[in-house]
Amino acid sequence: MDAFGWKERLASVGRFILPSRCLLCAGSGRGGIELCGGCRSMLIGNLSSCGRCALPLAEPTPECEACRLRPRPWADVWVPFAYAWPLDTLEMRFKFGGSLAAGRVLSACWMEAGPPPLVPDLIVPVPLHARRLRARGYNQALELARPLARRYRLPLAHDVLLRVRTTDAQTDLDATARLDNVRGAFAVNRVPSQKHVAIVDDVMTTGATLAECASALLAAGVERVDVWALARTPLANRDRGSCGSRFSGDGCSR
Repeated sequence: MDAFGWKERLASVGRFILPSRCLLCAGSGRGGIELCGGCRSMLIGNLSSCGRCALPLAEPTPECEACRLRPRPWADVWVPFAYAWPLDTLEMRFKFGGSLAAGRVLSACWMEAGPPPLVPDLIVPVPLHARRLRARGYNQALELARPLARRYRLPLAHDVLLRVRTTDAQTDLDATARLDNVRGAFAVNRVPSQKHVAIVDDVMTTGATLAECASALLAAGVERVDVWALARTPLANRDRGSCGSRFSGDGCSR
């Protein structure tokens, strides 16, 4: 077992011995996870959104302007939270700070949010490039997908999709640049026997990455592809005035 594996095993033992503490305010955890009830209540549910891409909106709509201009390749979308404080803080610790504890909290919140619109036959996480996986030590999408697979008793396949080339960080790119950045970045390594697949990611921004993954699976013969993500970013910084007052902190800056 590598050093990362030993670290996670020791953390698991510690959770049985020590009471859980909230990762955000250091108060008492709730339900065996490192998040208190008060901080949990501050997570913003994505209840008013576009029905095609889950973009948070002041009023729900079956299809936002961006989706009318650029049709989405997936059949359905499930994104239970808006990317805003305090979820964004937990996500940054999980994705870039090596905090699997934050990942466990996010997974627990996701499972508390209720079931997906339709349960698929297979869950496939968005893959990381091998170089980035070695640097990070884990794939955050896979870590989120594992509890979902257990909850809904679904097979999980991490070897169906491959990221065949490295890509620039999407954070500072506009929608068009994001599309160009991930075009051709994914390939189907193994065609699954299941015909209904859900692709899982942590945060959905423009949907470019998920669209590229969905298109690859559909081209390989998968009949239906849904996309699942923990959280959806509001409109980008340049459109901050359209984000609405209910989004604050770093949520509009991603």
